[in-house]
Order: sequence, then structure tokens, then C-alpha cells
Amino acid sequence: MKQPATQLSRYGWQSADPPRQPVLFVNPRSGGGKAARARLPERAREMGIEAVILEPGQDLDALAGAAVAAGADMLGMAGGDGSLAVVAAAAAAHGIPFACVPAGTRNHFALDLGVNRHDVTGALEAFTCGVERRIDAAAVNGRMFLNNVSLGIYGDAVRSPAYRDAKVRTLLETAAEVMRPGADELAPEVVDDLGHEHPHPTVVLVSNNPYALDHPLARGTRPALDSGQLGLIVLDAPGDGPRVPGRAWSAPQLEINAPATVHAGIDGEAVALEPPLRFTIRPAALRVRISPRHPGASPSARRHLPR
Repeated sequence: MKQPATQLSRYGWQSADPPRQPVLFVNPRSGGGKAARARLPERAREMGIEAVILEPGQDLDALAGAAVAAGADMLGMAGGDGSLAVVAAAAAAHGIPFACVPAGTRNHFALDLGVNRHDVTGALEAFTCGVERRIDAAAVNGRMFLNNVSLGIYGDAVRSPAYRDAKVRTLLETAAEVMRPGADELAPEVVDDLGHEHPHPTVVLVSNNPYALDHPLARGTRPALDSGQLGLIVLDAPGDGPRVPGRAWSAPQLEINAPATVHAGIDGEAVALEPPLRFTIRPAALRVRISPRHPGASPSARRHLPR
């Protein structure tokens, strides 16, 4: 059995026996057709991995559940972060390992997990000679997410059809809409760890483990995926009078109230959530595997760990 490199052992990765019946789901449209260009289904099958190519309109959650019922002992997903979360939830529910193949557009989860985002086919080694560790899984109202849930400007922006093609313009246009007089009447109400109320937040970001905020070169990544804590960031709308402008903190759970349905972005997918919004984290709930040739940690994790 191949032993993990010393570098990977430092991040908690351990050797694992290869699965007997692995299944990889492939979204051929994700990332502008990245999986198709890499001939990912063909390469997976050559390695003894069952590759399931998704068709428009298929129920990915049902497909993942059917694969496990048919004997799959490891699941993987090649697609965007939203699809990754669906398959990872099925793997976590059945206690089997999960592999992330970076075939999406931005691949935020792959970056924080320590997968080389530019080595799509190399990521398949997670199935054959992969190393394993356990990470946390977060949820909002029972729905699992791997990266984050965003409310406010981004939560509204992600609902726009123009979002994926013109993200910056859509975000600015949505900001103007959200910030108009009276627009915050339906805003969620947040109380931070110091007891400060944020009654009209512009942005609320709840992440599966906190993001690094103190390292400019590694900002936007998470130093850990196993802290057992949610990362919480609230930014308030500008206004007159004394007000806490924003705050970042961590907690194992959070409840947010709102007077009506809340539009959210969950791992980049547009979702409508009914209040109250209950955020929780399940420590070490997900078994993950990566190629032993990949970094094994996010940029911020590599900066925090002494050499």
C-alpha cells in the first residue's frame, strides 16, 4: 500500500485501501466542458471507475442514492461546487468516502481541500491510490453545504440569469436594488457573538469553517476544514447613527430570523430558504480522498503550518 508523503501526513491525510466499486458522476457542461475536453469519463473507465454522465434534468441526489444502493463504496463528482455538495451528502449519509474532481469553473472546495485544480485527470488517483481524512460538513435547514451560504447582495445576485456571464455587473446592479429605500424591510436579522444586532445586513456569509481574513495572499480560502466551527461574516449597510459596520466570528451554530422567504446562494446555487434559518456543523462527518500527488491543504493552511 502506498504511504502518504510526509507533507500530506502533516495535514492529517492517511493511506486508504482502494474502493471495490467506485462511481464518479460527471457534469459535461460544468466549467465550460472541462470534463469532456479532458476525456474524463473515458479515463475514469480505463481505471475501473464507473462514470455516470449527467443529462439535463436528472435528479443527482436520487442517482447518488441509487448508486450506493447498488453497491458503490466510494462516490465522486466532477462538476461545480453545488453538485459536489449533493454527492458528498450522499457519501456522508452512508459513511463512504468522497472524491472531488475539479471540473467546475472556480472549484473553491477543491482549492480548500488541497486538490490541484489544474490536474483534472490526476484527481482520479483519489479512487485508485488516494489518501483519506475526515472533514466537517455544514448544513442550513438540513441541507448540507461544503463551502458557504450567502445572503443579501450575493444571495440575490446568484438568482439572476446574467450572474454567471457578468458576475460583477450583476452584483453591482443587485446591490443598487437591495440598497434602495425600503429594500431592507425583508432583510434577515442577525445577532453576533458580542450580542450586537445587525438588523439590516447587506451581506451575510456563513461558511463551513472560517475563511482566512489575516493573510492577503491567501484570503478567500479556509485554513482548516475540521475546526468544528462555522465561519460567520456580517457586513452592514451604510447609514446614519451609531452602528457596528460588520463583524467576523465563529460558532458551532447560528439561527437567523426573517419575516419572509430568504434568497440565498448555497455553494453558488440559487435557493429559497424559509425562516428561521438554522445553521449547524457536523464535525468530521465527511470522509474525503485526494490524489497523493496533490497539495493536501489550502493556501492559507500551508501558510499557517510551520515548515
